[in-house]
Order: sequence, then C-alpha cells, then structure tokens
Amino acid sequence: MARASIALMLSVLLVNAYIYAASKPYVYESAEGIPSAQAAVIPGAAVSSKGELSPIFKDRADTAVVLYRAGKVSKILVSGDNSTVSHNEVNPVRKYLLAAGIPDEDIFLDHAGFDTYSTMYRAREIFRADSLIIATQSFHLPRAIFLARSLGLKTYGLKANSEPSLSKNYVREILANEKAIIDLMVDRKPKYLGDEIPLTGDGRSTF
Repeated sequence: MARASIALMLSVLLVNAYIYAASKPYVYESAEGIPSAQAAVIPGAAVSSKGELSPIFKDRADTAVVLYRAGKVSKILVSGDNSTVSHNEVNPVRKYLLAAGIPDEDIFLDHAGFDTYSTMYRAREIFRADSLIIATQSFHLPRAIFLARSLGLKTYGLKANSEPSLSKNYVREILANEKAIIDLMVDRKPKYLGDEIPLTGDGRSTF
C-alpha cells in the first residue's frame, strides 16, 4: 500500500514537471517579444449574475486587447460555458472587448468551451486555427499551452497576472494536469463540435 502511494505521488510529480518543462519555452511575460499568431484565446472564467467579469476573466480579456493593439493577433477567440440560457460566459466578454475598441468582426465566440481541452480542440477543429496566443494566468498557462501544442497548434502564452492568483488555483492545476494527459491519450472528443467557423471569416457569425 505504501509503495503504491509513493508510486502514485511520483507519477503525479513527473506529469506536472513534464508539462511545466514542455510549456516553459512558450510562456512570455510581455507582448513585446512574443511571436505573432492568428488569434488570441481568452479561456472561460467566472461571470457574475449581472454579467460582470471576475478579476481573472477581466485580466484575460485585457491581455488579449494588449495583443490585438500590438498587432500580435488579428482575431480574438473568446471561449467559455454557454450551456444554458442563464449561464453565458462569452457574451459579457464580447461586450467588454467592444467597449475596448475591438471590431466586432474580429471577435469570435466559442459557446462550448467547457474546459481547457475542449477550448483547444474546438479552436483546431471548429475555428480552424493554425496558431494561437493564450491569454491567461501563470497557473493555467502550462496546461493550456501543453494541450494546444499536443493537439498540433502552434501556440504561445502571455501571462495575465495583474491580479494575484490564489494558491488554490495552483493546487487545482496539479490534478488538472493529470486529466490533461488522460484526455490526450484517449483522444477525448468535446461534448459539442458542429459546423466549422474559420477564423479567416467574420466573427459576427458566432454571436
């Protein structure tokens, strides 16, 4: 029993170390030196009942705006959970981006980005992305980049860290990294796929 527990702990540590090491070369602190890509991805996060973005979500959106204004991307892909009429993570971000001056035709909404794996899988299969910059916090970037690159997407990440991240977010990633490996191994299909909406088109078709 003790040996099994030790083996499990070592396995978890090795998986996490591997994901962090594999992703590290593609993580950037500022937009200045990051390579250009087709689109910035804003992974889903919490939205209040009034449609206000959580600090984490706002940081991600602001980081995507920085990338767009710097000419590093020409499109922004907003991913999140819109599984019910009352729960919509993506439309509030669209309104936020429009208020920041992003043209509506350059904003694409992924209403079925229920988790990071689904977001990256759908970016490839539905939105036909070939290169991405993920705008998210440092605790989330390694897994997001690892998943995207493992799915064949040329991907970089820009830290969205103006707000301090809670330690629980880093702890959560330990097991999330294990799930990421399993999802890739079994080639899990997202709950929803659907018709292609290429990023080369007009984002207004996704509203």
